[in-house]
Amino acid sequence: MPPRVRRPRRVLPGFGLGMGVTLFWLGLIVLIPLAGVFLKASGLGLAGIWQIWTEPRVLAALRLSFGTAFAAAAFNTVMGTWVAWVFVRYSFPGRRVFDAMIDLPFALPTAVAGIALTALYGGQGWVGQWLEPLGLKVAYTPLGIVVALVFVGLPFVVRIVQPVLAEAERELEEASATLGASRLQTITRVVVPTLWPAMLTGFALAFARGVGEYGSVIFIAGNLPNRTEIAPLLITIRLEEFDYAGATAIAGAMLLLSFVVLLLVNSLQAWLQRRGTR
Repeated sequence: MPPRVRRPRRVLPGFGLGMGVTLFWLGLIVLIPLAGVFLKASGLGLAGIWQIWTEPRVLAALRLSFGTAFAAAAFNTVMGTWVAWVFVRYSFPGRRVFDAMIDLPFALPTAVAGIALTALYGGQGWVGQWLEPLGLKVAYTPLGIVVALVFVGLPFVVRIVQPVLAEAERELEEASATLGASRLQTITRVVVPTLWPAMLTGFALAFARGVGEYGSVIFIAGNLPNRTEIAPLLITIRLEEFDYAGATAIAGAMLLLSFVVLLLVNSLQAWLQRRGTR
């Protein structure tokens, strides 16, 4: 009789137990609260939900929230990658201090950030008093919302891209330069393909934060209906009016649109990873 072969004992639990705990925790923390949003909105019926979704004020708020969040996330993706590159690839006095300052928007209350940005970019602010004579009004415009979302979203991109850059193989860049590639070719064909997954992850996180941002935006936005009123503020207004079903209907629209955008970003990220491994 052949000796019985003992399987090595796994440190972590198997797939069945791991998947069970994952689904239980995901359902308890994420899926059940989200299902409650749609359950509350279902009291209006499909016709009532559609009527709220197609209201001009709601459509304007959704366009503003998603448009400014997308613009701020795209800008942060470029500038956040640039900042991470400088912090990783160069040594200069005060680098650790500046690196630590990147995380300050995480610690600063969003309402305080909104007040500070409004005071800075308002008509009498340190920056606004010079921009408005040039015809560039920031406070109480969609541009002010983008500025606020750039402020709160920058750390997401920097902290995602920074460790990927630190672990990147510089030998590939040196080999590219040795083979006669220009700096632009090295960046576009060697560096950027390595960073794309991290950059898209940072974009997704900054976008998701921007869509639901409230405190730092309401002070600098001006909150004019159909112009500078964001969707989270409109939800708050409906809640103050005790229109809970209407508020959850708008929240449901935000969840669905956010899910579609994030799904597209994740699909693009997976496609780029498969393309890079070929």
